[in-house]
Amino acid sequence: MSNTVADKLAKKTRKKAPAKQVRLKLVYIDFWSAVKFSFLVSLCVGIVSVVSAILIYTVLMQTGVFSQVDALFMDIVGEDNSLMKFIGFSQVLGFSVVVGILNTIVGTALGAIGSLIYNLLVRVLGGFQLGFTSN
Repeated sequence: MSNTVADKLAKKTRKKAPAKQVRLKLVYIDFWSAVKFSFLVSLCVGIVSVVSAILIYTVLMQTGVFSQVDALFMDIVGEDNSLMKFIGFSQVLGFSVVVGILNTIVGTALGAIGSLIYNLLVRVLGGFQLGFTSN
């Protein structure tokens, strides 16, 4: 007898369940979640920009690009002026840190403003229609 309960259950488990589709609508973005997320993303971008500026400066110094540009600059302007007074490691590091901090502040503010604008526009437009499936 192959029509036992165990055989019937085994046949049922072999069948793949159909994928269910769910349609959701994004109608609200939490302000503080958007601020925290945009702060972390802009902080990461700021750190990457500082590290990349230091790496690019180091590569350009080691390859001699800055010395060639400095020699050309001194030929044009005069021997008394050197470009390396303005393009030192401390100046590059300080400038990149300031730009990273400003990037973090502006990115956080833009994330907050973006969430507020989206929450206001949702009242007029109705939000985004999103579709999800389960496997």
